[in-house]
Amino acid sequence: MQKPVKNDFTTEEPWRIFRIMAEFVEGFEVLSKVGPAVSLFGSSRLKPNSEYYKMAEKIAFLLAKEGYAVITGGGPGIMEAANKGAKKAGGKSIGLNIEVPIVQKPNPYVGELLNFKYFFCRKVMFVKYAKAFVIFPGGFGTLDELFEALTLIQTKRISTFPIVLIGKRYWQGLFNWLENTMVKEDCLDKKDIKLFKITDSPQEALWIIKKFYK
Repeated sequence: MQKPVKNDFTTEEPWRIFRIMAEFVEGFEVLSKVGPAVSLFGSSRLKPNSEYYKMAEKIAFLLAKEGYAVITGGGPGIMEAANKGAKKAGGKSIGLNIEVPIVQKPNPYVGELLNFKYFFCRKVMFVKYAKAFVIFPGGFGTLDELFEALTLIQTKRISTFPIVLIGKRYWQGLFNWLENTMVKEDCLDKKDIKLFKITDSPQEALWIIKKFYK
């Protein structure tokens, strides 16, 4: 009886580098041509009747009218709303889809689609080509994108850019915890909680971004 062949990481793992390189090359090649862009994040679970879905569509529409490309994760929920708003405005609507065990089907409003196997490659694209982040209510993935951007700015690994959180009711508790727990315990500098803004207004979100670059 033939013994099963064991996976040998010494021969298989190095080849993964080429897949990683390919994702970076394709991402750089496509996104370097889109011009100024804003990355939008939020839950894939929110439906079209959600107030946040409608606000995401509105903000993306306004951003596209101002000449910004809109970049999302390419999936449903807030991502779909943002791509929909950008497409409706005649702007560039980009989706960075991720291959995960629970299949994420790209939404129909994506104009330019890139597929990624590796989260870290995809996350580089969100940051590298963004002039701002607009972040809606979401789960672990949304928080991951938020805190990675804040960490990169805090540590000066990237230049400061606007980070706008949409939904005061949703985000105020987090802000209070940062201020009343992390700052008080001396785990965070008070100036660092000023790295982002919170609003309920699509127009104000756009104004924050435009003011920063004026």
